[in-house]
Amino acid sequence: MDFRKMRRFKQKLSPDECAEVLLKERRGVLCVNGEGGYPYGLPINYFYDQGSGKIYFHCAKEGHKLDAMKADSKVCFTVCEQGEQREDWSYYARSVIVFGRACLVDDMFEAISLVRRLAQKYYPEDAADEIEEDIGRNSPRMQMVEITPDHISGKLVHEK
Repeated sequence: MDFRKMRRFKQKLSPDECAEVLLKERRGVLCVNGEGGYPYGLPINYFYDQGSGKIYFHCAKEGHKLDAMKADSKVCFTVCEQGEQREDWSYYARSVIVFGRACLVDDMFEAISLVRRLAQKYYPEDAADEIEEDIGRNSPRMQMVEITPDHISGKLVHEK
């Protein structure tokens, strides 16, 4: 599929800048094709694996989000920085949009390794024991999901 070119190309982020936003930010909005043709978007925690270029998150083994991804693997994932106000009083923020395909990580050893990496992004550095307890308690009910990007674009938003 050919994705649209960005109209405001002067605000376009480079691939490295897009990766920086995906690595740094803590939450994004996942959008799927929901029930009855309605889009379904929800904020999620995630981690971006820069080496593979893939995005990972977890969910329950059943529910609206998972049903939607099983019916149609195409997803859109959006991340936006908190942003900052600069000396000219304007507000600046970078955002990244990922169009891709979601697939379930069925191998339990791989899923646990991935959820460990996800937890390391959100837990304090000295919380290894807590991470393992959480994994032991919740892994039977957890489903890891992998998004393989088809297209990534980013832009610098400048609001005056």
